[in-house]
Parts: sequence; structure tokens; C-alpha cells
Amino acid sequence: MKEYFSHDYNTRSDEKIKLLIRKFGMEGYGIYWSIVEDLYANANALRLDCDGIAYDLHSDKETIKSIINDFDLFYIDGEIFGSNSVKRRLEERNDKSKKASKSAAFRWNKQQEDANALRTGCERNAIKEKKRKEYNKENIIQKEKKRNVFLKPTIEEIQSYIKEKSYSVDANRFVDFYESKGWMVGKNKMADWKAAIRTWQAKEQNSNVGIVLKNNSPDKYKDGPLW
Repeated sequence: MKEYFSHDYNTRSDEKIKLLIRKFGMEGYGIYWSIVEDLYANANALRLDCDGIAYDLHSDKETIKSIINDFDLFYIDGEIFGSNSVKRRLEERNDKSKKASKSAAFRWNKQQEDANALRTGCERNAIKEKKRKEYNKENIIQKEKKRNVFLKPTIEEIQSYIKEKSYSVDANRFVDFYESKGWMVGKNKMADWKAAIRTWQAKEQNSNVGIVLKNNSPDKYKDGPLW
């Protein structure tokens, strides 16, 4: 969100600014407003680091030092400096912000009170309707299960089941395989995808065991299985 601060249209008519422009020209005027912008962004408190400010504003240390010290445009408090003008404007802005917050809070509370006062049977009916739909949806699911109608699982459900069982099955590979088969097991429609995962896991384990045994077998068994 962009932040704004008030900028008097007649700033250049101020005697302090006139002296500043007379000595440093419009470059000095631009440096002044650049410093003011930084003060607004830093709660009206900047470290008195003339070298750093000069580097940031592509100027020189002596120019920055003079602009801060010689024209009564800023006040210095130890190693920190600020602007009375910026301070006043920040206080005004904060005061307006507080008033706006109070006004918004009042309107919100009023709306809440009105909403509670106007609460009708329509809201209660909406809640009942939602519960009815949820109940009907659950009934449909249960009926489908009783009829042994296969409900294709989501990838998240498959991944969750694999994780729960600590299986090594690749969920994406499993889905891709059965998607290509139309979720058929042989000539029959799949009835239990969890059972299919368990079968897939068992096949992978048997395959891995066969590979290990064959790799660890004596030379005379390398040309065929051990069983």
C-alpha cells in the first residue's frame, strides 16, 4: 500500500527554503525533500550519517551537512535528527487514523448488532438445508458402497493410504496404470482400490526378493531361479 504525506504547494516561498535554494539551487531543494521522504518512512528519526546520506542521494558530505545544520529545517538530538514539520504532520495523520479506526469499529459493532437483531428463520433454514444435503450425500456414498459401486480414489487418498501402511508403492505410477486400464482388474471393474495397492506392494516385494536372491546366488544358479 502506498503512503502519502502532505506537501505544501507554497513551500518555496518559505524564507528558510529560499536561503537553501539560493545556496544550493534546485539540487538542494530536491535533497531536502528526499530527506523529508526518508524521515516520513522512518518515524521522523534518521541517524546523523552525512556520508551515508550523501552516498544515497548522489551528493557530497558537506552539502548534506549544511542542509541539515544551517537552515533551521531540521532538529538534531545527539546522533539522530528529525523535522518539526514532519513530526507535526505525523501526529495529525495518527490522530486522523485513530479517529477513523474508532469510527470503523463503531460502524462494525452497529452492523453486528443489526445483523443479530435481524436474524430470522431463513438463517436457521439455511443451516438445516446444509445439514440435509450433507446427510443425503453421506447416504448416497454409503448406498454406493453397499451396492459395491467402485468410487475412484483421489491421488491424495492413495498417497495417504500408502503412507499409513508404510508401503513403497509409487502413487502416481499406480494411478497412471489403472487410469490407462479404466480401473479394470482383468475383465472386471475394480472393487477395492486399497486391496489393489496391497497386491501391488506384495508384487514389488516379491520382485525385489527375487532380484536379491539371484544376485547373491552361486554361479551355478545365475542362469535360472532357485526354485
